[in-house]
Amino acid sequence: MSRMIRSAALLIGVGLSAGISVAGAQTLNLYTARHYDSDEALYDAFERRTGVEVNVLEGDSDQLIERISREGAASPADVFMTVDAARLQRAEDAGLFAPVESSVLEDRIPDALRDPDNLWFGFSERVRIVFYDRSAYDEPPLARYEALADPRFEGEVCIRSSSNDYNQSLVASLIAANGPEATEDWAEGLVDNMARTPQGGDTDQIRGVAAGECSLAVGNHYYWVRLSLSDSDADQAVADQVGMIFPNQEDRGTHRNIGGAGMVEGAPNPDAARQFLEFLASDEAQKLFSAGNNEFPAVNGVEPVAVLQPFSDYKLDDVRMSVLGENNADAVRLMDRAGWR
Repeated sequence: MSRMIRSAALLIGVGLSAGISVAGAQTLNLYTARHYDSDEALYDAFERRTGVEVNVLEGDSDQLIERISREGAASPADVFMTVDAARLQRAEDAGLFAPVESSVLEDRIPDALRDPDNLWFGFSERVRIVFYDRSAYDEPPLARYEALADPRFEGEVCIRSSSNDYNQSLVASLIAANGPEATEDWAEGLVDNMARTPQGGDTDQIRGVAAGECSLAVGNHYYWVRLSLSDSDADQAVADQVGMIFPNQEDRGTHRNIGGAGMVEGAPNPDAARQFLEFLASDEAQKLFSAGNNEFPAVNGVEPVAVLQPFSDYKLDDVRMSVLGENNADAVRLMDRAGWR
């Protein structure tokens, strides 16, 4: 049975709540908000290694959280996987996760990248950086996120909406570093410096820089990498024109976030769920994460895909991912008061 058909079966809940499939093989039911086709390589590798068949249901993170909550004790979900600490925190707040006792996960996943109670674990890293127009600036015009609020950049900044989880987590990290009052002042200054009303995704911010709509933008690193590796000459031209800044190298380091997962409370296949989470921390899976979406490995000592290796020595903020989740509500309210729409 193809994974697509298995996913459709999971949607209607046919025969997937038990740990044994009709062929007698153990199964794992994965609810995932990661929308990368390359994750298929992860599932295939896990199946080859363990013989556990992976049934996949993909969807929006909040919709999947609501679905699992609604299904309750009858949910077939074994593992919930998503991106961004804020979404993992929402799942935790909804009571979705069960703690996982695993020396493998505790040894391999750094403390900052997992829940203090082992409810969820980060398996890949993405960094939120600043992009700049090489035709407007001969060298990077700033070195810290805090400078994005500097009046000298009035009308120069492109950034996504405040409803975007990536931006909310960036603000949550600033709250952790500078406190809420200073961060709200920063957000007000950032709003004053916006070149346009927030719109589009991260790639649109980068394209905005290349098109001259703004000279600075904020986005995750892998969106630039995709453009640089594109078969399109136009995409490559955008990447060539747009430089990257890894902010705050002189103090706390560049803001990072994670793709992560946890075992669902009441999972019908808990042993398979633990095996899957431990597999995601393996060298093999870590390299697949990096190769698939150009993310940085979460496990220390695993080299990222070749295109990322020039950036692998940058200092990253070591604030706990759980703190970003805990600060999320304050970040959202702060952004709203600052007029960030």
